[in-house]
Amino acid sequence: MKVIAFNGSARKDGNTAILINLVFDELKNEGIETEMYQLAGKQIGGCIACFKCFANKNKRCAVEKDIANECIEKMLEADGIILGSPTYFADVSASMKALIERAGMVARANGDMFKRKAGAGVVAVRRAGATSVFSSLNYFFFIGQMVVPGSNYWNLGIGREVGEVSNDNEGVQTMKNLGQNMAWLLKKINS
Repeated sequence: MKVIAFNGSARKDGNTAILINLVFDELKNEGIETEMYQLAGKQIGGCIACFKCFANKNKRCAVEKDIANECIEKMLEADGIILGSPTYFADVSASMKALIERAGMVARANGDMFKRKAGAGVVAVRRAGATSVFSSLNYFFFIGQMVVPGSNYWNLGIGREVGEVSNDNEGVQTMKNLGQNMAWLLKKINS
């Protein structure tokens, strides 16, 4: 089994990556392979509403000039998908929003191709707005008929400077519980 995580932060190895790695630690403890894909520094634009994915039905976006199809392929190959984003003006980062739009539209055009995969959102926040980000990430999973494991709190960690989320004990424990619950869920789905 494998889980792919997309880090939507402009800071490649910042707080969002730290939180994702906490989830990964628990998945690895259960023998689940993990991979983090960093969106930082890579080009991805939002959906242009051409609807060619509905005509082509080839599990690809018709726009080929950026990383969207590479990300979609990684999602298809994985058993579980984690979307991680910092909180930018009370919502996901622009690159994460673009990924959600593009992958979500292609999935819908191809019979909800991520259906019954496990999906989880991870949010880094300085102070406020994290629940809006958490909702945006979960909308992607729910509209795609994915299965979302819970944790003991909403999947967020508090910190501004790189590394500060590690001092958020409740956030750290939430990520650990999320990883344990995602591992349990993946084993149930794949049994």
